[in-house]
Amino acid sequence: MAQKILNDPCRAEILKGLEKFYQDHQLAFVKAEVDDQISQPPQSEFGDLAFGCFQFSKLLKKSPAVIAQQLQDYFKDSTCLKAQPLGPYLNFSFSIEFLGQSYLAKIVDGSFLKQDLCLPGPKVMIEYSQPNTHKEIHVGHLRNACLGNALVNLYKACQFPVVSSTFPGDVGTHVAKCLWYLKNQIHEDPPAEKKGEWLGQIYSKSNLFLEDLAQTDPQKLTLVQQEMTAILKQLEAGSGEYFELWRETRQWSIQLMEQVYLWCGIQFDAWIWESDVDRPSIQWIQDLYHQGLIQKSKGALGVDLESQNLGFCMLLKSDGTGLYATKDLELARRKFKDHKIEKSFYVVDIRQELHFKQVFRVLEMIGFPQAKDCIHLAYNFVELPDGAMSSRKGNIVPLLTLVDSMQKRIRQDHLAKYEGEWSEQELALTARQVAQGAIKYGMLKIDPLKKIVFNLQEWLKIEGDSGPFVQYSCSRIQSLRDKNALLGKPVRWQLLSHPAERKLIQFSILYQSTLLQACAVNKPSILTSFVYDLARAFNYFYHECSVQNAGNEDLAQARLALSIATHEILKQGLQILGIPAPLRM
Repeated sequence: MAQKILNDPCRAEILKGLEKFYQDHQLAFVKAEVDDQISQPPQSEFGDLAFGCFQFSKLLKKSPAVIAQQLQDYFKDSTCLKAQPLGPYLNFSFSIEFLGQSYLAKIVDGSFLKQDLCLPGPKVMIEYSQPNTHKEIHVGHLRNACLGNALVNLYKACQFPVVSSTFPGDVGTHVAKCLWYLKNQIHEDPPAEKKGEWLGQIYSKSNLFLEDLAQTDPQKLTLVQQEMTAILKQLEAGSGEYFELWRETRQWSIQLMEQVYLWCGIQFDAWIWESDVDRPSIQWIQDLYHQGLIQKSKGALGVDLESQNLGFCMLLKSDGTGLYATKDLELARRKFKDHKIEKSFYVVDIRQELHFKQVFRVLEMIGFPQAKDCIHLAYNFVELPDGAMSSRKGNIVPLLTLVDSMQKRIRQDHLAKYEGEWSEQELALTARQVAQGAIKYGMLKIDPLKKIVFNLQEWLKIEGDSGPFVQYSCSRIQSLRDKNALLGKPVRWQLLSHPAERKLIQFSILYQSTLLQACAVNKPSILTSFVYDLARAFNYFYHECSVQNAGNEDLAQARLALSIATHEILKQGLQILGIPAPLRM
């Protein structure tokens, strides 16, 4: 994690008193470590921030509750905060005037959200969204894409130099199956459009055909498998009729990928293809074998990791072809050499956990110096209500088909009332943005290690814990801004005395620490929960504290400024999650 810049106004005030307490009790005061112990109270009415006194109990031989009482005295002279003990915690409540000047005013003028949170961290590569060519991209693939993109944005927000990359699988057994079936079993021309989707359907058919062959004609299956090995040899050699067919069909898949990424708003700094590392990886494994760093077992080359409960990591089959692990070794070498990175994150689903443990251990054993800096960021997969999706079996929800139906439904259910009032361009854009919000939010709101059950109806709801709800809240504030303007005179923040106003203000204190926390544990779900809670708090404020019917101009201006500050945080939070904020909904 990059080193935090300790310039948060509230935390700075708390640290002043804490430092004096540490000094008086002859305790080592490490500012960053003490700052990490400042937390959010479980209920907003307890205060704005809190500090637990548990760590002092053994050192001072007193209960945390007694220490909290004593610690209170170190803040009695503060002009901007009130300290109140509650059990083992000391809770801090800041004056509205202080919060307004220190946070809200700076958010409104744009300076607060532009300041650096950390000193620059190490240069990292985040590799994510590794689709396979010759397969159809389905909704399950989007969890990886959404998670990886949000992590890239989070790391950038926390001052890490980031290289985003993707590693599509354009060689391997799945390609050989598809090409063989296309060449030998399909007697029709490909469609004029949507060739990538059609090719994915061919792949599913090839699997079903081969599974049936295993039951009905095992001898023929053996012959087909021999032909598929020959296909892989052609692809490795870069010549032959199957290589030419591969080049043509691969392009169909690339066009599909580009369509998906365009819709998602995702761009990569580096595309590294499996075919790029295929032959070099095989050569490297052979070199490592001749150096005595890997072993031969039953004709195959690999590393025995049984003593570490990791099995045998096969790197070259007995027929000389490589595997995923083979390519991942070469990929790791290229990442650090070509892009001069210091850490490499692999966003790959949890089912590949053993694979990466093997690969990283092999890298370590062969003396690769950055093996310790290769990190698998695992996530769980997306299921349909009736079970897991599988391109191999064909039980998937094709992504672009889903997108098209979602956008039509959004126009019908939510935007039909604006037909004739809005331009066709705005209607289409808003439908697209709301669909993006629904899918991305649904993919990101769940902890990465938990499964997601895809539920289109729930994800599209305009109320509740959904992307469209947060987007609607954002557009509601935009409408408020369009109808009202700040008058340019000093805002009287002290007029904001309603509990709904106070709760909304507290989010401005917590936003940047939320970003740092989400980045530190690689969980955009933390930020997703934050923007939902913020949107919900704004809607409560909106119903309880009218801007246009405030009763006097100064209060109306203070509430408008609070709304604008909320809007800026909400927009930036959504942007980091990769979710657009429609101007109108």
